[in-house]
Amino acid sequence: MNRNLLASLAPPLFVLIWATGFIVARTVAPYAEPLTFLLVRYVLAILVLVVIVAAVRAPWPRTRRGWFNGLAAGVLLHGFYLGSVFWAVRHGLPAGISALVAGLQPLVTGILAGPLLGEKVTPGRWLGIGIGFLGAILVVAPKLGGDVPVVALGVCFLGMLSITFGTIWQKRTAGTADLRVNAVIQYIGAAAVTLPLVLLMEEGRMEFTPPLIVALAWAVFGLSIGAIGLLLYLIRQGAVVGVATLLYLVPPVAAIMAFVLFGETLSPIQIAGMACAAVGVAVASRS
Repeated sequence: MNRNLLASLAPPLFVLIWATGFIVARTVAPYAEPLTFLLVRYVLAILVLVVIVAAVRAPWPRTRRGWFNGLAAGVLLHGFYLGSVFWAVRHGLPAGISALVAGLQPLVTGILAGPLLGEKVTPGRWLGIGIGFLGAILVVAPKLGGDVPVVALGVCFLGMLSITFGTIWQKRTAGTADLRVNAVIQYIGAAAVTLPLVLLMEEGRMEFTPPLIVALAWAVFGLSIGAIGLLLYLIRQGAVVGVATLLYLVPPVAAIMAFVLFGETLSPIQIAGMACAAVGVAVASRS
């Protein structure tokens, strides 16, 4: 694919595919325990990617440092982040609160990008981040309310910090690594940290019904390979703050998908939030 075309298509494709993660989580909830599902997803992604890497003869890291960097990124980007969010939602954290906590990532990334990466966040980009966060609040506002379990909220917040530091770590350490090999090593790290949690906290329940099988296949090929591949590409090509800001578009896209697939309602305030999030991303990207 032409590099200019890939650069143009990567951001919207990433947002579209990443948003399907919420649909997958909702689909598999009745049939599988969350961490067990994630572990199976990681293992299958490893197997598929190893075949791809072998077919193209991509080079593996030759140093321990190269392996360590990939494993650490996997623990932060996948293991701790997805595990924390899934655990928090399972233990009573409303999905709206979870999405709102995730919306803090561009703000935290903007604060950390300067001292850790030397990236300068312009006033225009800060404006876009603020507008996008306001849009995210409006999108999830109808789902807020009720008792919020403090422990689950804290775990979800730690998950948001995990993907933030994982994004920064990936930017700092994987500038020349083959993205396919890097993804394999990341999923090995994610599986390594998820396996003991499954053994300690779950029974390994998975009911292989048609909905779960379809959702698992999409989680492996669409999310673990497609979306994560695009994410790693975007991190390599651009500023991490700009990549993080794209996540403001995920709740609106996921809300539209839920409206189409599950008949969930879209209130006027949510539609206004979608427009606000889009404006925020546009402002941040232009800056």
